[in-house]
Amino acid sequence: MFAKKQQLRRIIACAALVAGLGFAQSVGVGSASATPEDDLHAFAATVSAGLAPAADGRQPQAIVDTGSSSWGRSTAAAAVGEGPELSASLAAFAYGLFNPNSAPPGANRWDCRPSPEHPRPVVLLHGTWLNAYDTFSYLSPRLARAGYCVFALNYGRSGLLEGGGLGAVLPGRFGVGPMEESSLQVAEFVTRVRAATGADQVDIVGHSQGGTVANHYLKFGGGAEQVDKLVTFGATHHGTSLMGIASLARAVNNLGVNIMGFSEPLVGLSNIQQAVGSPFYAVLNANGDTVPGVEYTAVGSRYDEVTNPYDWTFLRAGPGATVHNITLQDGCEQDLSDHLTLMYSPRSASITLAALDPATAPAPVCTFNPWLIGGGGSL
Repeated sequence: MFAKKQQLRRIIACAALVAGLGFAQSVGVGSASATPEDDLHAFAATVSAGLAPAADGRQPQAIVDTGSSSWGRSTAAAAVGEGPELSASLAAFAYGLFNPNSAPPGANRWDCRPSPEHPRPVVLLHGTWLNAYDTFSYLSPRLARAGYCVFALNYGRSGLLEGGGLGAVLPGRFGVGPMEESSLQVAEFVTRVRAATGADQVDIVGHSQGGTVANHYLKFGGGAEQVDKLVTFGATHHGTSLMGIASLARAVNNLGVNIMGFSEPLVGLSNIQQAVGSPFYAVLNANGDTVPGVEYTAVGSRYDEVTNPYDWTFLRAGPGATVHNITLQDGCEQDLSDHLTLMYSPRSASITLAALDPATAPAPVCTFNPWLIGGGGSL
């Protein structure tokens, strides 16, 4: 009991210390480079030093990382509690509305240790106005059954008042915050995954905005050293015209009428950023599409109504990078996947497995995959 009281006193003292540090910084005392996050990590280290070992001999550690980030206009959190395996995108979307934070089946098992056959964990990144579950409830369990450690992040979580747009009013509509912030959230999550699994690198599978945010992380967030392969589906690597709507709006903007700024509160900042010709892309692709040392696979569908023209999702290989650009219907005309059902296509799943490990992956699947429904026609 005395020891517990001593630990409690240390924690209270540390809390007071952190509060004092925050006050000192507010009046200009202390390190100019310190941040609130630095103080929290220092606090956690001090608390850990005062904790006694558990009965089984393990040493408890206080942590700051809860899987979320909240230092800007949006936040991120690891998906939790596996939802059911579904083969139809509409059914998954409905489940995601009522269970917005669910992990896709097979994902975020933090005790997973990569095997020698698949030494890199796979990180899944959803798209705009989507979440980890409703994007990957079909693909994630297939990766897990193939022997991969799978992890999924809900990034870019933001409300209407923070610039998330009307889509953020619905439960589980993530990927709505500024993409630069989402890139930072991905970087934090990859660090967490690597620490948990002991892996030196990860592979990333990104859908829509998820592929673009991953690309930003590779270029500006240190991801080139942490990622071996990036596999994207319908990624907005070069923006989208949204069937010409975004192109028209951008042209009006360039004439001096800020129509896109007017619509930002409605559609959300990340959607504005993904319109063709945005300042975001001017920065993202200023030095080419790729970074050295990463192998890219970019998959597009001729029936994609969101990322269009669909070949804007393709990448041009720069020095030291390998790029595989794949049109989903090449060799399989009966796959009618649109933007959402790309991730519910058996062919997409087989392409992902081949991209991650071509030596052991099965031959590409070709089956009918109906537009909007997905799942090889099964519900």
